[in-house]
Amino acid sequence: MSYYGKILTLSHIILLGLFVQVSGSRLTRWWDMAVGRGDVDASAGLCALAVAPHGYKCEEHQVVTTDGYILSMQRIPFGRNRGGGGTRRQPVLLQHGVLVDGITWLLNSPQESLAFILADSGYDVWISNTRGTRFSRQHTSLDPKSRSYWDWSWDELVSIDLPAIVDFVYKQSGQKLHYVGHSLGTLVALASFSEGKLVDKLKSAALLSPVAYLTHMETPLGILCAKAFVGEIITNWLGVSEFNPASAVVVNLLKGFCNQPGVDCYDLMTSFTGNNCCLNASTVELFLKYEPQPTSTKTMVHLAQTFRDGVLTKYDYERRDLNMENYGQTSPPVYNLTNIPVDLPLFLSYGGKDFLSDVSDVAQLLDDLKLHKIDKLSVQFLKDFAHADFVMGVTAKQVVYPSMISFFHDHDK
Repeated sequence: MSYYGKILTLSHIILLGLFVQVSGSRLTRWWDMAVGRGDVDASAGLCALAVAPHGYKCEEHQVVTTDGYILSMQRIPFGRNRGGGGTRRQPVLLQHGVLVDGITWLLNSPQESLAFILADSGYDVWISNTRGTRFSRQHTSLDPKSRSYWDWSWDELVSIDLPAIVDFVYKQSGQKLHYVGHSLGTLVALASFSEGKLVDKLKSAALLSPVAYLTHMETPLGILCAKAFVGEIITNWLGVSEFNPASAVVVNLLKGFCNQPGVDCYDLMTSFTGNNCCLNASTVELFLKYEPQPTSTKTMVHLAQTFRDGVLTKYDYERRDLNMENYGQTSPPVYNLTNIPVDLPLFLSYGGKDFLSDVSDVAQLLDDLKLHKIDKLSVQFLKDFAHADFVMGVTAKQVVYPSMISFFHDHDK
């Protein structure tokens, strides 16, 4: 497959695969739900929107990054009954994936949502929201409508945002923390660990649907649309630096692709994330009430480069002179995952039906970790799970979260 074809494949996999509504037996294209999404009041905050209504105490916090982005964080300091954990509760940080925000940890009932389960298990829960998403659109000087605001890729999440968030929780709690990432939340963590960041402030990291290598993602829709390059179209042709799936520009572009013969835009969740075993209609419908969220077009291009090249590197400016200007070398530096400290406790959980965190790509990641200390690495394989099941699946409370919490307990000291 060509360079542009592979980049388009990834862009569609990540973007389109997230958005389909299930309502009884009726399937609806995600853009038909776009109207009305603006009714969500971001000024109220995530606590008021999705935590307090369930009877949990919730605090709103802000973290200002070194490059001026004001990130929203929510803290659930204890469960509804305030039991367990003692007076000094162990902090846990939850980091979501791309094109969504922190609400994805809160979409199921308190008995099924990871954030609430952790709080009720005695943990001090912190939820992050990536720059540019609904609750983290503020900046000390830049306007989100400006191109400058969106001039970043996931490299900045690795080098700036994640260290700032972890440091904030570490200072607020006075303790090392456990980290939970899903999808892109695992990628930025792994890249950070490979550069020695965060490891001195973490007790462990749980990586759900771990994404590091993206080589084996091949889908019919991506092949059919391989003549175009989404990131290049939006950035160069239309001058759009904000990749907002709900915007007219992106919606109209994707409608055009969905008109291609053989492309089914009604069952994209299955087509791109895999056959999720355990989502219910009400959860997915609630998901589409609040999501998707914007990211930078540069982030989408960077993810596509990872798919194209089969190696994890910093953003490639595609010009030797620009790479030299930014990195002091003509090609982007590699994130070498074999540099991850062998004594950092890692819990990995991945699924056999996951089209994004493909089994072969996870195997390559595990090969990078082959020298990891045996008692510091726990790997869970769930043959029936796909990408969304780990966060939104109603059975994750039984098959994923207990093993993860047990791993945390083993490394709490």
